[in-house]
Amino acid sequence: MQPHPTLDQFQVFLTVVEKGSFSAASRALNRTQSVVSYTIANLEAQLGVALFCRSATKRPQLTEAGRSILEDARRLLGDLDLMRARVKALNNGLEGEVRIAISSAVPSDIVVDVLRAFRNRYPTVSLNVTVGTLGIVMDAVINGRAAVGFGGSMATGNNQIVSERIGHSAMIPVAAPDHPLGMLGRTISFADVRDETQLVVYDASGLTKGRDFNVFSLKTWRVSDNATKHLFIRGGLGWGGLPASLVKDDIANGRLVRLEFPAFDQGEYPIYAIHNAANPPGPAARWLTAEVRARLSREGKPAEGASTGA
Repeated sequence: MQPHPTLDQFQVFLTVVEKGSFSAASRALNRTQSVVSYTIANLEAQLGVALFCRSATKRPQLTEAGRSILEDARRLLGDLDLMRARVKALNNGLEGEVRIAISSAVPSDIVVDVLRAFRNRYPTVSLNVTVGTLGIVMDAVINGRAAVGFGGSMATGNNQIVSERIGHSAMIPVAAPDHPLGMLGRTISFADVRDETQLVVYDASGLTKGRDFNVFSLKTWRVSDNATKHLFIRGGLGWGGLPASLVKDDIANGRLVRLEFPAFDQGEYPIYAIHNAANPPGPAARWLTAEVRARLSREGKPAEGASTGA
């Protein structure tokens, strides 16, 4: 039978290393020095390696094997501490995992800031993030794959969903500077865009099937997400609407041109937080929603825009 070192043995081993001597470790652990020495000897026998050099020096010196095992011991005990914290949190009603769904309506910089704060506040809570169009966000919440969703207009008439407006966003039409529309240098009309390829985000969920927003060109290329759309527009493959916060640096640096197209709806779009009426979000998910709302309100300017269509 293989030997099974105990977590207690590894704790004693780590304490000797951190305190610098067997005697200091015995005081820290409130055990006699002979017990500490016996525990280390037992651990070495079970592992089949010497962890400390047995020399005349006052401070115990790690062997090469001891240095190698030290990191494993730290990881094992760190995992144990994390498990204890997670169990304590679960006993206090905190979720073990929070699943969220986010559309491109929520500015990406806000998403990153909120999730960084979430990680710091709830280190024991795992996070599962789905990113997609409006329909994908709604579908994830309706079918229990997300505790809370964030996205644009949620007017579905579905009584399974509870929605709350938490901010706003905006879309602006853009093109590459060497694109025919980008080179016009004037207000553009329907006639200008009619024969130019417009890049449009489609909704893979099918929940918004038949609903196109700000689509004006006779030729369209449909892509699955705004990141691809952004890449293609910057590459001159077409024109389209993109979230204002996503393209502000590109416009400032001349990588994209904002099109003066009055027919394109550039008004504010509401951003909603939604959850399934039958499964209200837990404390960590509620905190995350409150943080998104607070940061959107501090933004004080149009954020990323609609999740489908233009």
